[in-house]
Amino acid sequence: METHCLKRPTRRQFLSSVAFTVLAASSGPVLARSISGSLPWEARSADPPVQVRPGGWLFFTPEEVSTMEAVADRLIPADELSIGGKDAGCIVYLDRQLVGSYGASSRLYTRGPFMPGLPTQGYQAPDTPAQRYRTGLAALNAWTRGNKGGKRFFELSPDDQDATLRDLEAGKITLADNVDAKSFFNLMLSNVMEGFFADPIYGGNKDMASWKMLGFPGARYDYRDHVTKHNQPYPLPPVSIAGSTEWMTR
Repeated sequence: METHCLKRPTRRQFLSSVAFTVLAASSGPVLARSISGSLPWEARSADPPVQVRPGGWLFFTPEEVSTMEAVADRLIPADELSIGGKDAGCIVYLDRQLVGSYGASSRLYTRGPFMPGLPTQGYQAPDTPAQRYRTGLAALNAWTRGNKGGKRFFELSPDDQDATLRDLEAGKITLADNVDAKSFFNLMLSNVMEGFFADPIYGGNKDMASWKMLGFPGARYDYRDHVTKHNQPYPLPPVSIAGSTEWMTR
């Protein structure tokens, strides 16, 4: 069988074939519909993301802010490559997420029945992220007060903070109010990482620090001239969504 003459379809051909298949499977009236003079949608009709402005807290209490900023700086400590999690605005990012649809789980199915799931199945319980943080941070500080000389987490030394987080990650700590220590650690780790690497328009990744560290171009419109330049640093600075003229001219 000769396979050398077979050609891989281009992306345009693939998309065209998919579109044809969808139309072919549609009913007669849909196939008979024609469009002339205008598109069936309005260009730029989607709502652009809103720039998060630092200053004030919308979800976290002062004690929760201090606790989460300490957690962020231990998960992403400052070094010669980048600023730490606190200075990068990871908790500003998380604070705004928790007062939005993410914090309320408004886009997820959260009704029972609830059964123990596999690690690959993610969180399997009714509490929203906002509820989990409110309960989890209170339980974490209660545990450190009871086991670390009356100190809250953010009052511990960096070494004690690291040790506490390691025990949380390993599930060696029993927290009050049925808070699963390991699950809560994974939640904090995931959200702090999101705040560090997400577009700065959402409140974290201040000055695109993580993107500059990685050499990531961000939301730059076109960098085809550099795609084939393997193992070479990208020479241009990253661009945030907030810097896109597409959003700024709406």
